[in-house]
Amino acid sequence: MDHVNDIRSIMLDFTASTGLSDSTREPRRYLWTDAFAVCNFLELSRQTGDETFLLAARNLVDQVHFVLGRYSNDDSRKGWISGLDERAGYEHPTVGGLRIGKKLVERKSDEPFDEGLEWDRDGQYFHYLTKWMQALARIAVCTGDGHYQCWALELARASHAGFTYRPAAGKSRRMYWKMSVDLSRALVGSMGHHDPLDALITYLELKANSARFGSSISDINLESEIADCQAMCEAKSWATDDPLGTGSLLVDTWRLEQIKTRMDISVSVDLTSLLADCESGLEAFQHSGILNYPAQHRLAFREFGLSTGLHALASLNDLARHNTNRFSIAERRQLARLGKFSYLSEVIEGFWLLPANWQVRTWREHADINSVMLATSLAPDGYLSIFP
Repeated sequence: MDHVNDIRSIMLDFTASTGLSDSTREPRRYLWTDAFAVCNFLELSRQTGDETFLLAARNLVDQVHFVLGRYSNDDSRKGWISGLDERAGYEHPTVGGLRIGKKLVERKSDEPFDEGLEWDRDGQYFHYLTKWMQALARIAVCTGDGHYQCWALELARASHAGFTYRPAAGKSRRMYWKMSVDLSRALVGSMGHHDPLDALITYLELKANSARFGSSISDINLESEIADCQAMCEAKSWATDDPLGTGSLLVDTWRLEQIKTRMDISVSVDLTSLLADCESGLEAFQHSGILNYPAQHRLAFREFGLSTGLHALASLNDLARHNTNRFSIAERRQLARLGKFSYLSEVIEGFWLLPANWQVRTWREHADINSVMLATSLAPDGYLSIFP
C-alpha cells in the first residue's frame, strides 16, 4: 500500500511542531527521533521528486548540530560541547559528540544517582550517536556531499574514545551506556546490550562509504575502533525480548549483509547466530500478547522498531533468493522460517494508523518519536538502504 500522503503529512507536522520550519518556535531537537526524520525526508524526496524534502533533511542536520552540539540553554556552560571556538565548531560540529536532547540537565558529579530521574536527564547515549552516524552516512550518499561523511567519521572517533574503556590489563574494551554531555564522565556504567554490535556495523558502513569521497576523508580510518568492536562482539548473544531491540537486531543483520556485498570482510558475528537471536526475539514478541493490549498500554515507537526490522528481514530474504550462492542451506532455511513473522509489521502499522489510537496518553507523550518512526516503518528504504 502506498502511504506517501500519510508520511508527507506526518513529516510536515513534525517540521512545524519541532521548530524546524516554524521560526517562531524554539527548536525541540531529540537526537534519536531526528536521525529517523532525516532518513524519512530523504525517502520522501526520492519517492516524490520534491527537493524541498531534501532541503528539510539538510536543514535538520544543521539544526541538530547547532542545538545538540552545544550546551543547552539551561546549562551554566555555553558554546560547543567540544570546546571549540565558534568557527571551528561550525566546521566540526560532531567532534565532541551530540547531546541526547532530554529536558533536564545532566546529573551533577556530586548528585546521588536516581534511576528514575536519570531517564529524563541529558547526556550522551552511544546508541543515539550511531543512529546519527547512519543518518549522516545516508545524506552523504544521497547528496554526494563529503562534509556529512566527514562529520560521521569524526563523531565515530569522538564517541568511541569517550564511551569505551579497558576494565583491566589484557581485557577487551567495554562501553559505558550513558556519558556526560562533555564525555568527561560516565553517568550509567553498564554496557548497552547491542551497543558493540551497532558500533561495529556502523563503523564498517562508514568505511565502505568513505572511498567515494576522496582521500581526505578516506584517510580518517576507523581500523582500531573496528578491532575493539570485533573483540567486544566475540561469542556474544544478542537475543532480547524487547521488540525495539529485536527490530534493531534485524536491521543490523540486514545492514551487515549489505556491507558484505561491497567489502570482503571477516567479522566476529555470523549470520546463523544473528538470525537465531532474531528468531528468539520474534517468538517472544508473538507470545507476549502485546498486540491484544489496548493502545493506552502500548508504546508505539518500540513496536515500530520491530515492524521496521521486519521490513529489513523482507529485504534480506529477497537478497538470499537472488543470491543463493552467498547463503548456506541452513541460513536460507532460517530466513524462510523467519518469514512466518512477516505479518506482524502490517498488524502493527494498521493498528497505529487508526486516528483513535493517537489520542491516548502513551501516544501523545511520545508524539514526535511515535509519528516519525511510524513514517519510517511505512517507507523504510531511506533508513534501511545503505547504498544507492
